[in-house]
Amino acid sequence: MSRAQGRESGSPETASAPRGSESATLTSGSFDAGSLAPGAQEFVWGVATSAYQIEGAVAEDGRSPSIWDTFCTIPGAIDNGDTGEVACDHYHRWRTDLELMRQLEVDAYRFSIAWPRVLPEGTGRVNEKGIAFYDRLVDALLEAGIRPFVTLYHWDLPQVLQDRGGWPNRDTALHLAEFAGVVAARLGDRVADWFTVNEPLCCAWIGHLEGRMAPGERDITRAVPAAHHLLLGHGLATQALRANATLPARIGAVLNLSPCEPATPDPADMAAVRADGHTNRWWLDPLYGRGYPEDMVALYGVDPPVRAGDMETIATPTDHCGLNYYFRQVVTDDPDGPLPHARMVAVPHARQTAMGWEVHPDGLTELLLRLADEYEVPCIYVTENGSAWPDVVLPEGLIEDKDRTTYLENHIAAALRAARAGVPLAGYFVWSLLDNFEWAYGYAKRFGLVHVDYATQRRTVKLSGLRYAEIIRSHRQTVQGPARPVGIS
Repeated sequence: MSRAQGRESGSPETASAPRGSESATLTSGSFDAGSLAPGAQEFVWGVATSAYQIEGAVAEDGRSPSIWDTFCTIPGAIDNGDTGEVACDHYHRWRTDLELMRQLEVDAYRFSIAWPRVLPEGTGRVNEKGIAFYDRLVDALLEAGIRPFVTLYHWDLPQVLQDRGGWPNRDTALHLAEFAGVVAARLGDRVADWFTVNEPLCCAWIGHLEGRMAPGERDITRAVPAAHHLLLGHGLATQALRANATLPARIGAVLNLSPCEPATPDPADMAAVRADGHTNRWWLDPLYGRGYPEDMVALYGVDPPVRAGDMETIATPTDHCGLNYYFRQVVTDDPDGPLPHARMVAVPHARQTAMGWEVHPDGLTELLLRLADEYEVPCIYVTENGSAWPDVVLPEGLIEDKDRTTYLENHIAAALRAARAGVPLAGYFVWSLLDNFEWAYGYAKRFGLVHVDYATQRRTVKLSGLRYAEIIRSHRQTVQGPARPVGIS
């Protein structure tokens, strides 16, 4: 019997039915992270960010515009007309942010490298000032005892490459491999942990089919080639990292996955199958050697532009998989709606974050079990998990974000349930270290463990951040001995 078969799971709930299940397995102060799965000593606790969301300095030291710089200029594209021009000013304040990581007591930091900062033309000439920024950051992280996890592509495609066709153009995948080789040659003597592409679903489907993210296109005939070239770029980048890094490289892709459940028990309602294909199988199946799902190719009506050897390159063996989890999808049939003709419906009485996303920790357990059982992933990181809430700054300057704290506790518990069931879970990263530029939502949605006053750039650790440090400390004391001192040094 597989772990998936053996776990507790009810049948899919109905429209009137899917429950909002914010599992009440933990209460503040009662959480014990000390008993993970075997190998827990190597388990890493981290925080995550991405370059465009925090760095700012978009026109400094040789950086060229990205597609997000361009997208932000489109009227109405970003809430409140916000841009990433300044963001959290991390490019200038990274030392402060490193001290915040030390205060949170994290083992690891997942961050991305801005492609247009390193290769301003997208290819060819390396911008020394750009790559030197990440050089300094990596050195400082290692000195602080924090393990760097580098994401190569977190959506900030150089605009010059978009002007040449962007991701629907096969050359972009080749350029990503070149970028990977440049970064690995410079940082691969100190960085061992790599992610190639972050959430290709958002790049391909939301960026090229729905138009709600850069580059803002709505064309399935461009979205499918974009999806294929993102996956091909992953495979080529994996090969380039291994060829150019000095340290043995541990590599994987980062996928945002969602459990997909039908809104009704009606056998005619196949929406959940299509939603799962669109959200999950389209990415997992080719990465793990199964090719593209035939039902989805038929649904899209567009053949991926596969050339000889492409599928083998996409399925290049990797060391781990990154899972970003935020919500499940409870869907109903929507034959007249946009692809995949499945529409998410609200779950009655469910708790929702400020994003309008259902709080459903059990979905994280389910996805981890699925990756381990169905796809036999040898090592899994929860690379993003977090929540946005309308934080309130108290008169004394404290941010008492009880909702985020409870969310954090319950989702960590959900991840650890999977680990105890035998899932090879190697680490957990909170999204995000800082409140930041939340893409099309601008600065209105706050995910950070650290509050950022954008007018002054003052940082304040929230209650959730203090609680996360406490959880990490508890685990470290249990499996590794006494914790290092808390605070900024």
